[in-house]
Amino acid sequence: MAKVKVTQVRSLIGRPATQRKTIEALGLGKINRTVELEVTPSIQGMIDKVSHLVKVTEA
Repeated sequence: MAKVKVTQVRSLIGRPATQRKTIEALGLGKINRTVELEVTPSIQGMIDKVSHLVKVTEA
């Protein structure tokens, strides 16, 4: 599987609870925090849901 780096670039202030929980499930929570994840269908779905809050790059 491919790996990607996911970095949170936008704040969670004023965002719905589902988006907050998705960011937390990805291992983020603070701006500029980065995690390296394997791309699976479930991870890709979470990234798509909060794509406006994160930046994704190839690892």
